[in-house]
Amino acid sequence: MSRKTILVTGGAGYIGSHVVRQLGEAGENVVVLDDLSTGFRQAVLYGELVVGNTGDRECLDGLFNRFPVDTVMHFAAHTIVPESVADPLKYYRNNTCASRTLIDFARRAGVRNFVFSSTAAVYGIPQSGRAAEDTPTAPINPYGTSKLMTEWMLRDVAAVEPMNYVALRYFNVAGSDPEGRIGQSTPKATLLTKVACEAVVGKRPHVSIFGTDYDTPDGTGVRDYIHVEDLASAHLKALDYLRDGGESTTLNCGYGRGYSVRELLATVEKVSGQTLNKKEEPRRPGDPPVLVAEASRIRSALGWTPRYDDLETIVSSSLNWERKLAAGYWSA
Repeated sequence: MSRKTILVTGGAGYIGSHVVRQLGEAGENVVVLDDLSTGFRQAVLYGELVVGNTGDRECLDGLFNRFPVDTVMHFAAHTIVPESVADPLKYYRNNTCASRTLIDFARRAGVRNFVFSSTAAVYGIPQSGRAAEDTPTAPINPYGTSKLMTEWMLRDVAAVEPMNYVALRYFNVAGSDPEGRIGQSTPKATLLTKVACEAVVGKRPHVSIFGTDYDTPDGTGVRDYIHVEDLASAHLKALDYLRDGGESTTLNCGYGRGYSVRELLATVEKVSGQTLNKKEEPRRPGDPPVLVAEASRIRSALGWTPRYDDLETIVSSSLNWERKLAAGYWSA
C-alpha cells in the first residue's frame, strides 16, 4: 500500500465524501480540498480537510508543497444543469478554468494518477438514448461542455506527461451511505431522488415533473440511476487500475438500465408508504429525454461489480438519510 497522499478535491461534497470514506477505510492517506460552498465539514470522515478553492494557485502551491501527493481525485465542480444554462461563465470558471489550474499543479508536482469526476452530460442527446464511451460527445448545456473540456485537457496532458488518468462519466447518482453516516445534504438540491425524499419528510410541498411530453413510454424523462456507494467503489477500482500501470481511459458509470421520472417517484411512494404531491411542469432547458449508460466497459476494465443495483435499495438509503437530516442529524 502506498504511503503517498491522495488529494481529493470536493471531498466534503456528496460523491467526494463517499469516496473519501472508502479510501479511509482502505487505509489510504487522504487530504481533502474543499471550499465548503456546497460541502460539509461533518462529511469528511477521514484525512485532513484543507478549506480552499481548486482554482486558487496560492492554496494549491502550499498544498502540493506540504503533502507528497501522487494521486488526484477531482470532484470539485458546480453541477446543476439549469444553472449552467442561466450562468454559463460560472461553470467555465469553476469547472474548466479551475481544473486547468489543478492539472497544471499536479503535472508539475509529478502526480502519476488522476481520477476525474466527469458526467454523462457530455453526450448531449444520443440518438438511441443510450451512450457508450465511443458515442460522439455533443453536450447541450454548459455543464456538460465544461466537463468535456477538462477531459480534453487531461487527454492532451497525459499524451506528453507521465500522468495517466481515468475519467468516469457519471449517470444519475442517488442514494446514501448504507450505514447512514453521510449522504446528499446540499440545500436546494435538484437531484430527483433527493427532492422526492425531501417531499416525503415535509421539506418540500411537492415534486415537480419537468416534461411530460417526451417520446418515452410514459412521457417523462428516463435516466440510469446509480447508487453513490457503487460509484464510490468505482473510483477505488480506478485507482487500483492506474497503480497497476493501466493506460488512460474514459468509462461510463451506470447500471445500463433506465427508469422514468414517474417510475422513480412511484418507487419513492412504495418505499415510504406516502403519496407524493406531484406537479407537472414544462421541460427544463438542457434535459435530454433519455440517457442510459452502455456500462459493460467499466466492468471489464476495472473488475467493478455493483452491489446496490436496485431502485428500491437506492431510494431506501436516500429516504433513511433524509429522515436523519429531518431529525437534526446535520444542520443542512
